[in-house]
Amino acid sequence: MHLSKFILPTIGALFLTNVCLTEAGFSRAEALPLVRDTEIENTIRTFAAPLLTVAGLEDEHLNIHIVRDPALNAFVARGQRLFLTTGLLRHSKNAGQVIGVIAHEIGHIAGGHLARLHSAVERAGKTAFVTQILGLAIGALAQNPAGAAAVASGGQHVAQRSFLNFSRGQEQAADQAAALYLDKVGISGNGLLEFLNFLSGQEFLQTSNQDPYVRTHPLTRSRISFMEHHVAKSPATKNKLPPNIVERHRRMVAKLDGFLDPPEKTLRKYKATDKSVVARYARAIATYRLADLAKALPMINALISEFPKNPYFVELKAQMLFENGKLEKAMKAYQKAVNLLPSAPLIRTSLAHVILEMNRPELNDLALKHVNHALRVERFMPLAWRLAGTAYGRKNQMGQSALALAEYNVLIGRTRLASSQAKRAIKILKEGSPAWLRAQDIKNEIDRNRNKKRR
Repeated sequence: MHLSKFILPTIGALFLTNVCLTEAGFSRAEALPLVRDTEIENTIRTFAAPLLTVAGLEDEHLNIHIVRDPALNAFVARGQRLFLTTGLLRHSKNAGQVIGVIAHEIGHIAGGHLARLHSAVERAGKTAFVTQILGLAIGALAQNPAGAAAVASGGQHVAQRSFLNFSRGQEQAADQAAALYLDKVGISGNGLLEFLNFLSGQEFLQTSNQDPYVRTHPLTRSRISFMEHHVAKSPATKNKLPPNIVERHRRMVAKLDGFLDPPEKTLRKYKATDKSVVARYARAIATYRLADLAKALPMINALISEFPKNPYFVELKAQMLFENGKLEKAMKAYQKAVNLLPSAPLIRTSLAHVILEMNRPELNDLALKHVNHALRVERFMPLAWRLAGTAYGRKNQMGQSALALAEYNVLIGRTRLASSQAKRAIKILKEGSPAWLRAQDIKNEIDRNRNKKRR
């Protein structure tokens, strides 16, 4: 597990906490907790890829974030960032429902609704209410009853009506776009219709009891009627999803259940009599979380034996071994997972972590190779920067170590330490080199932000 912070560039600035998919607690209540897991993120990306293509968007530009929250919600933010809660994923009955929601959110991105939202908020007025409703619109899942009280306060109703009327128009436009995208890729719109029908039962609940999706995506009868008409007429309505898509959805839900529910609950849900791959996967996770490695390892080994090219089963085995102090075996397992999925930065970072924990000088370059590869793919990984700082330090490359630690501290919000490390890097690194220039950028950006606060 690792915790980190980075700034989300959206209409406002949200601070997010990243966590690997492990049993975890969160030290900052105000942070938005994210689950980081290669299998789940790749599953969502697989669902989204054909929809992005028909929407005229680039797949590689989509940033996927899984929010650890039991409520149902999905939203997008500037920079083509798609957020889905674990509650939405775990409550989904089939892959079609998740794909339908993704298609709707892609409709918001392709329709330029985020830019229009910013203008609408400005028109509604810079009031305390607008700030709160903006937070809801971009998905700040605080579930704070005080927010509902603010919405109901007297002098702010005009701004509320103006903003929500604008949002209803966006929702209808996103539904229409989603229906078009789904037809173009040959996927039934039934999933999105099922999801809307499920939410329709929450419209008359008190705001504090509604799932955030209902509050941030105003639901109207016309939206459901539109999807009903579309499903009745669409040539894709009777199409079935490919078996691999169905299975990936089921594995994703089982994995979330296994890691987020108490192990005993998972074992009750996925009974020993159920011999499906999905049930066995969930039971392996639950058994490992019960600290019963002697039983968990044979369970995951059996799955690996049946599916030797599945990198996620191998990754889970490596995680089991690592967290039980079996570093040599964990390194071999993570290396196998990397060989099966070379482009996964999270798995490479885990491999580098194991190698550095072994504290063998002859393996330091190997750890650095993997962590640098991971950072070339994804820069916003605090753990990777911390590991890079450790690896460079062990090689006595103190300038590079200081720069890596400056990057690490920026991402977790420790600006004073980040500034200190950047200044240290500037003193050591060769003036004018790319690393020296990056250290200057970090220092200057922190100084600019401090000066803004003083004004």
